[in-house]
Amino acid sequence: MNRFAVTLLAAASACAATLASVACSNGEAHSAPPATSVTNGNAGAGSSSAAAPATSAAPAEPGVSASAGAGSAARAPNELGRIPILEYHLVGDRESRWSRNYERFRKDLEILYARGYRPVTVRQVLDKKIDLPKGLSPVVLVFDDASPGQFSYIEKNGALEVDPKSAVGILLDFNKKHADWTNSAVFCVLPAAAAGHAFFGDKGIDGQKTAWRFQKLQFLAKSGFELCNHTLWHANLGKYPDAFVQEQIARGELAIDSAVPNYKVRTFALPLGVWPKNKPLAWGGSWTDPKSGKTKRYSYESVLEVAGGPTRSPYDPKFDGHHMSRVELFGGELEKTLDALDKPGAGARYVSDGNPATVAR
Repeated sequence: MNRFAVTLLAAASACAATLASVACSNGEAHSAPPATSVTNGNAGAGSSSAAAPATSAAPAEPGVSASAGAGSAARAPNELGRIPILEYHLVGDRESRWSRNYERFRKDLEILYARGYRPVTVRQVLDKKIDLPKGLSPVVLVFDDASPGQFSYIEKNGALEVDPKSAVGILLDFNKKHADWTNSAVFCVLPAAAAGHAFFGDKGIDGQKTAWRFQKLQFLAKSGFELCNHTLWHANLGKYPDAFVQEQIARGELAIDSAVPNYKVRTFALPLGVWPKNKPLAWGGSWTDPKSGKTKRYSYESVLEVAGGPTRSPYDPKFDGHHMSRVELFGGELEKTLDALDKPGAGARYVSDGNPATVAR
């Protein structure tokens, strides 16, 4: 088990009592000594303009039929309903409080598909572009912390292939089997955290080379996935002064821009679910590099909290993009959440009416 996982597991018991609260702090598991000045905010990441690698074929598995989970007249449209934003951390060989087993992750996708959910990004929610067939429901898959198990490469004869075991490999394979399951997951990345949490791998940890980091972000952006800022090295923003908070956030975005120039980051995920003391700094602020004198300003339309359950529909008058709640996935939380969403009432699921020009209430 890597140091990141050990730290998070040790903190789990302390955090569990407050998971219902947004401000759940489990320690700065990713913390690394921050540099005082890096112009591009990237802490030495190497860039590459290599073409996107091929994807290895995943082992054949029994799939869900193309018609499974399709919308039906029995599922009444409700576009004011709740949308589950599912939060993943580590994805690997073992199942734990902070890690999803590879096979269990694949099962999650099969369950969602069979129960009539299709993926959308946070951007689509913000833009109210949830264009799904009648009777289907949106789900947002979010991956925090940029660990190698989420996205890893395999090098074969000098060429890079997406590891079919990694979360990205599983998502790409699922899309091949189900054309209506699009590449719409969201990756909230860290460029300079410890234990390999630096754009999905660093310094040979889990076989991932530093030189591959920029290529991974470029591949995600080109493939239709959404990139989200998660700060520079996962600092507990509630412990630091305003200037430090803004540096962490601004340099995290600068690092994304270094990998994918001019990429518009619209979403920020709170590390540990902890708000800064000056709360609005989570969605807007600036930092001036002391060496270059250049100022980086950031502004986000959405801030992802760490818990709170399915989030409100963007058509709900009470929707607030700066407070988007999520569902942490471990154990049977997925099934529990979907069962609750299927119950009538204020917490019922969002169901599309199939017509982008109308809002079913």
